[in-house]
Amino acid sequence: MDDRRHPHRPKRKSSLMAEITRLPGPVADLWDWQLEGACRGVSPEVFFHPEGERGPRRRNRDAQAKAVCSACPVMVECRSHALEVREPYGVWGGLTEAERETLYDGPIQAAS
Repeated sequence: MDDRRHPHRPKRKSSLMAEITRLPGPVADLWDWQLEGACRGVSPEVFFHPEGERGPRRRNRDAQAKAVCSACPVMVECRSHALEVREPYGVWGGLTEAERETLYDGPIQAAS
């Protein structure tokens, strides 16, 4: 194949071998903790509120989700993941969207 016509393709097999060292690890290794989650088999509706849900209904649903999280063997991993990726929706690691948001925003430091 003429490499000049396809500048983004690797030129030779040796180029391919060099690229392999930069590939990420297996994705399953990064997400294995989810297999141990207490939430597996629980309806996602417990953890993710319907649009417009407010007041007692939302508080009750959040409390139900947090109860599942409190007994979870991977709650710390789940919470860390949600905070790291800034998960915008649902209860993760025992924290609601609003609770995570307060952790992201934190107090603003005055410049000295």
